[in-house]
Amino acid sequence: MNEEEQVLIHCLYFTASRFARNITKLAERTFDFGNLAPSYFYMIMIVKFHPEITQKELCHKLSIAPSTSTRFIDKLESLKLVTRKMSGKQTYISLTEEGEKVYHQFRNSLKDLFAGYSQILGSEFSLDLSKMLHEASNKLEEEL
Repeated sequence: MNEEEQVLIHCLYFTASRFARNITKLAERTFDFGNLAPSYFYMIMIVKFHPEITQKELCHKLSIAPSTSTRFIDKLESLKLVTRKMSGKQTYISLTEEGEKVYHQFRNSLKDLFAGYSQILGSEFSLDLSKMLHEASNKLEEEL
């Protein structure tokens, strides 16, 4: 292995970015129902699990900035997938009937996504990798 390969292989930033680009390609092919990027479907799922979730809680659960969540919610609201209700300074987000339908499509697609990358990586390795990435992200977020 040459020096260039060693640097790239041992650089977590480069390797994680490369992995993210590849898994995003697979997700975009798998979640091909509409003009939404895969990230939007995870927001829909969180709202499904937590009806009338506050925007602040949503940001925390998805590890995104408030400005990002506002953009996402604006788009989902314009597509009639979520509703926004204001109460004082709090904004509460809920799914619409159409949002519920999209959620169910997404859940089925998640199974397809797992099957797709498990076929390539192996099921056990995929589960282990996901768990390790989750733990690593939690540790980094605690420190940053």
